[in-house]
Amino acid sequence: MTREHRAARKSGPRTNLYDDITDKIIAELEGGRLPWVQPWGTAAVQAPLAMPRNASTGRQYSGINVLILWGAVIQQGYPTQHWLTFRQALSLGGNVRKGERGTTVVYADRFTPEDEKRRARETGEDANSIPFLKRFTVFNAAQCEGLHDGIAVEAPPPLPGLIEPQVEALIAATGIDFRIGGNRAFYVPALDYVQVPPPQAYFEPINWHRTALHEMGHATGHASRLGRDFSGNFGTRKYAFEELIAEISSAFCCASLGILPTVRHADYVGAWLEVMREDSRAIVRAASQASKAADWLLAHLPDDSTDVERQTPTEGRAAA
Repeated sequence: MTREHRAARKSGPRTNLYDDITDKIIAELEGGRLPWVQPWGTAAVQAPLAMPRNASTGRQYSGINVLILWGAVIQQGYPTQHWLTFRQALSLGGNVRKGERGTTVVYADRFTPEDEKRRARETGEDANSIPFLKRFTVFNAAQCEGLHDGIAVEAPPPLPGLIEPQVEALIAATGIDFRIGGNRAFYVPALDYVQVPPPQAYFEPINWHRTALHEMGHATGHASRLGRDFSGNFGTRKYAFEELIAEISSAFCCASLGILPTVRHADYVGAWLEVMREDSRAIVRAASQASKAADWLLAHLPDDSTDVERQTPTEGRAAA
């Protein structure tokens, strides 16, 4: 569906939330920016590299909410990755400063119409539910006042010398067939193995680890793990969609492990734009599946990797 067609649908009293999110992501991509690759660690960014987290519950946000909140941190210059609802700020003894504008994040749920419930009762079949998104508003901790000092404390970054051993321990712990050799990185779904060139083929060792996390992201989609669709051939939209999942999953893993995410497949941007213009739910679904892939991988970190932020669900369910 083209952006013009989506715009026509927005003429009603309530805009389509999928369209709102997709149009923002498309605008970023058309402007040469990838929402899952932010300029962490530069003078222009005050917030540290981290996954966004709810300051009240301690839970990490997931799926499309990560991209939304990362974008808000960058655009507004917030110094922290911690967020609160208006009521949560009050419950913690503080408040949102007057005049502050919140950031809209989403909650995914499913609804079963009464007619469908009736049909299911009559036929004995399972009722089909309809997915939908709800909006809710959060505020960065920097937009609040009166919070005690223990709220929104950023975890210290992992020591540089620990990051690479953690990634290597993670790869080993997953049990995925991981091979080193050749001159290109890839995952073979039919044989279920990952192959990455040797570390010395990369200008910096950390680039080898970024590449490994991307290919491991693909491997999470095997039928024995998360069971994603690998039927798309190179050049198809299904193939581009899977690359989008792996790219975002790698960014989520990198942020959790203390590695600055980078772009591995900038040449796919055109295909990603086509996918999003045709299906306004595509980026939401891709980000949701990317979170599941990152969750699966990070769950295999050895128990002594205590410095790494682990993926946990946001309030309700991640947007799916």
